[in-house]
Amino acid sequence: MVRKTERARELRRDPSRAERICWELIRAHRMEGIKFGRQHPIGPYFADFTCASKGLVIEIDGDHHADQVEADARRTAVMESMGWRVVRFGANEVVQNPEGIWTAIQCLINDGASPPLLTSPPSGGEEHENGEREGRP
Repeated sequence: MVRKTERARELRRDPSRAERICWELIRAHRMEGIKFGRQHPIGPYFADFTCASKGLVIEIDGDHHADQVEADARRTAVMESMGWRVVRFGANEVVQNPEGIWTAIQCLINDGASPPLLTSPPSGGEEHENGEREGRP
């Protein structure tokens, strides 16, 4: 468990730009007073954001996720089998449309409805604070 805790801390120290934006939207009980956490271990995975009281996982998918659709489907299936509801947002959408992300998350936590479909044109990927491109396992 110590290893998972350390890995979660490491992931929290080096968020992508989209993860930073999303965290600013939901942190500190800003959304309906509900608590969210970051890089929460679920099975063998780390969820980008979780809301335990609503059983909600929010995943931010960078450009590299287009090449790992099957792996993401397995990841989602594992989390859902453990009782979590998983929603995925593209990193480009988070960066370009944070208001839409806010609205979608509010829909999910208020009434459990599916969020509206959000789309944005692809950009050149997602960068971490240290300047590296997104691409973690």
